[in-house]
Amino acid sequence: MDGVSIYDRESELKSFDETKAGVKGLVDAGITEIPRFFIQPPGDAVSAPPHYLQIPIIDLSCIRSHRRHIVEQVKRAAESFGFFQLVNHGIPQDVLDEMLRAVRRFHEAAPEEKSAYYSREAGRKVSYTSNFDLYQAPVANWRDSVFCVMAPDPPPPEELPIACRDVALEYSGQIERLGIVVFELLAEAMGLTSNHLIEMECARGHALVMNYYPPCPQPQLTLGTSKHSDPDFLTILLQDHIGGLQVLHQHYWIDVPPLPGALVVNIGDLLQLILNDKLRSIEHRVLANNVGPRVSVACFFTMHLYPTTQIYGPIRELLSDQCPPVYRQIHLQEYISHYESKGLDGRPALDYFKL
Repeated sequence: MDGVSIYDRESELKSFDETKAGVKGLVDAGITEIPRFFIQPPGDAVSAPPHYLQIPIIDLSCIRSHRRHIVEQVKRAAESFGFFQLVNHGIPQDVLDEMLRAVRRFHEAAPEEKSAYYSREAGRKVSYTSNFDLYQAPVANWRDSVFCVMAPDPPPPEELPIACRDVALEYSGQIERLGIVVFELLAEAMGLTSNHLIEMECARGHALVMNYYPPCPQPQLTLGTSKHSDPDFLTILLQDHIGGLQVLHQHYWIDVPPLPGALVVNIGDLLQLILNDKLRSIEHRVLANNVGPRVSVACFFTMHLYPTTQIYGPIRELLSDQCPPVYRQIHLQEYISHYESKGLDGRPALDYFKL
């Protein structure tokens, strides 16, 4: 074996993790080739989608006077794409802009300032890490993240990084109110009472995930985020101007173009489960880039970090002899444990819970 190089992936992952500097640390070190554990296997070639396949845009400015029309728009968008963009949603532009600036402030701070938050400890309300599934997923993603549980029991303000503390608290309150509106619209779109999903505690908890995608020297070899669906009821995403988010639809990867002031909404796995596949949690990904950094803030509506006796299964009102339950009843922690144990491996997490 003399002269043959043996690749010790586990050792390389450990060495990367122990720097507590994330992908940003690799870029700051001036690398010109990405480490092997970031290299994606060849994927299925997907040609450019037809021009008519575009993520729907829904204007909430007339929600009071034209609610029924907006409910119908939400229904069509959620059923056809599982994704849509909201404009005129009521969150001030200066709050959105400051939220994005705060994410950059944290991730571009000195390594010693960030490392105090670096942790893989389960259950922490505030943590900074690179790839939550670094040791589980087959390939690492070109992304660093700050994870903050914000509701129903937010951490003391002093536990939040000072770089994003004030605006994270403000944005959290604003996004929670918007989330309630979206859950009401979705419930009505499914023929349920407007507060049905709220009473199921779908909007009671949420976490903010502040993502930072540094410019990559070899973006064609890796991804910012691998193909996956979201482990929650609903995601509301704030993205900057760089772009790179893509949704898998009819075997095409469709771009979700950044729109000033817009927020991206997508159905999560848990909502698909309780709606018995009437809406679907669609797979999506983020491309790596060499022009960034790209910054985004995902709000995940879920209660999985809180002890709850709530059991989730297909909603009774949506079932019939012609539409029997697709999934068994589960506790949230059972779902999250399964999702985190497998990481972003390209396989749908919901398949495990089918009857």
